[in-house]
Order: sequence, then C-alpha cells, then structure tokens
Amino acid sequence: MTEYTARHIQVFEGHEAIRRRPGMYIGSTGERGLHQMVYEVVSCAVDEHLAGHADVIDVTITADGGVRVADNGRGLPVAVEEPGGKPGVERVLTELSFGSKRHTGYWVSGGLSGLGLCVVNALSDRLMVEVRRDGHRWTQEYERGAAVTPLTRREESGECGTSITFLPDAGIFETTWFSFAALSERLRELAFLNGGLAISLTDERPERAVRYHHADGLRALVARLNPYPASLVHSPAIGFGSENEDKTILVEVAMQWNTWSPGEVRSYANNARTREGGAHEEGFRTALMEVVNDWARRRGQLGADDADITAGDVHKGLTAVVSVNLARPRFEGATRGRLGNPEADTYVQEVVREHLTEWLERNPNEAGSVIRHMLDASGESGRW
Repeated sequence: MTEYTARHIQVFEGHEAIRRRPGMYIGSTGERGLHQMVYEVVSCAVDEHLAGHADVIDVTITADGGVRVADNGRGLPVAVEEPGGKPGVERVLTELSFGSKRHTGYWVSGGLSGLGLCVVNALSDRLMVEVRRDGHRWTQEYERGAAVTPLTRREESGECGTSITFLPDAGIFETTWFSFAALSERLRELAFLNGGLAISLTDERPERAVRYHHADGLRALVARLNPYPASLVHSPAIGFGSENEDKTILVEVAMQWNTWSPGEVRSYANNARTREGGAHEEGFRTALMEVVNDWARRRGQLGADDADITAGDVHKGLTAVVSVNLARPRFEGATRGRLGNPEADTYVQEVVREHLTEWLERNPNEAGSVIRHMLDASGESGRW
C-alpha cells in the first residue's frame, strides 16, 4: 500500500492557496472568472458608496490589457496596523483573514465580503494601488500577490479615493481579454441598483467609453425593461424603499404592469442577482397577492363571492425589481443564486404591504386600471 502520513498533508496559506484553487474564489479561470476579478474590485468601491462616501467609480480597460478601478471614496487605510506592522492597505491586499475585518465600518459588503481585493491581487501578474487620503497620494506595487515595494508617500493631495490597476496572470486564466460588452452590462446594472452612483467604463484598446448614472434607480431599470410606452397599464413605475429600525436590512422595490409581456420579477441581494429567488422574492410575491386582492375587494372590483385574483393573473405583464441589502446575507445553492435569510421575507412583506397600499390609495384611477388588467387576464373582466 502507498504510504500516507501527516507529512503528506500540504497546507496552503494566503495568496498561495488562492493561486492553487482560484475557482473556489472567483468561480472559474475562464472568461466568467476573469470578469469576476473586475467586479470584486468594483464591489469594494460600491461598498464605499453604500457607506455614503463615494459617488463616482471609473473603470478603465488599459491599453496593455489590464483594468483600473478608481473611486472617490475615503481611500484604503494607510496607517500601520497591528499585528504585523503592515499598512492597512497592504493587509487588505495580502491577508485573507483581514478582509472581513476591514468591513467593520461597512454595514453592507458585496462580492467576497471584503476578501475580493486580496483574491484579485493573488491572481494578478502585477497590481498597483494608489490611495489619496491623509493629505497625500500613496502608492504600492505587487507581483502575484506579494508586495515588491513599500507603501510610499508621494506628493501632497487634498483629494480622497482609491485606484487599483491590475493585470491578470496569464498563467492562471484561460483568457485575459476583457469583454467591453460584458463589463458594460454589469456596470450599468450596478448603476441602476445604486441610484445616484455614476459609473463609467473606458476602453483604451479601441477608444470607446460609456457612462451610467440613474438618479431614479430601480424605477429607471423597470422603465428600461418596459420599452413600449403604449403598452403600459400605468406610468410612471411604482417605486418605494425602506430600512428597518436596526439598519440591518434595506429594501427597494420598483414595479410596473404592461400588456405585452408574460411578466418578470428580478431580485437582487447586496447587488448580486439572485436568479433562483429566495426569501426576499417570496416575501414580495406573498405581500403583492394580499395587497392586490384586499384592495380589489374594498373597492368593489371583486365581489364577496368572487374568487381571489390568482398569482398568474397578478403577475401577467408585471415587471418588478426587488433589491435588498443585508448586513449578513446567507446565500444558498452551489451558485449562491438564492437568498436564505428569513428576516428578508418578513421585512419585504412589511414594506410592500405598507407602501404598495399607500400607492393604490393615492392613485385610485391607475390602481383601478391595474386591477382591470388582472381581471382581463383571467377572462373575468365582466365582474366589475
């Protein structure tokens, strides 16, 4: 028999573990994983926005095939951190165990919950970080996850923010060619999900650029998903949001009915698309059914002996986006595409009941049109 003892066990730490098993952190070493590198860096900048400290993110595909992500947030910490005596920015970029601690100042964290910058650094051939804070510009360079220069204080600067430029390691990835179209689509989605945040994408390979900024947030996304104004049952889209007392859940909802589509509900948790739904989406569907049927009965569009409007009829032609930000999201499934937090179900129901009922009461004509649309969908429009 082949000998097997304790000395055969290998333990990988830090960036070595990431480079040996990149799929555990970014999903794959193909095009999807390559683009996930960009999204992880962008996610850290979005965290700054959600914390109220950044409103601009600039993403650039550089001429040499790398990517630069810059924001106008507070800037990564440059003070020396203990233990280890390293600057905070170096710990963020090199220590897996430090990422989550970095986010003690953030009530919401997207991506790999603060570990993303360390992962991106480990999987990059080269990375340079530039920080503007504490009255100066600071720079540091890395190769394959390890610092090759100390954090260096440069000229004085009154600005704040972080810029990270990385070149993915061709020895790890199957391709290092970034798709402008793929990055553009995701960045546009993030701009919709974070109303007021401006995100730009510039490609220096062939010169081209786009910029996304949607002050109307999710309502603007619903308007884009409903491209035929003549088919709308009501306009503008319904939009509302609320944060719980503990400030651990923020809910935003936008919705609009039309006459041309079978209906679509998109859900997100901490800016990630939950394609398999989950607690937040279930809470939305449950409350929507209750509110619609209750309002229709109180307004006489459903009689005492009439059956409830069915879920299929309620969702016919409905375009809705449900987005939640949670302090401690729990995702289910191998693809992390389903949200499992039961408190999200409860709070989304509460928010939808309150705010959708208010909208129906304030807009009785539009509300009546929505109910008639549902009754028409069921073939029972003669009841009203």
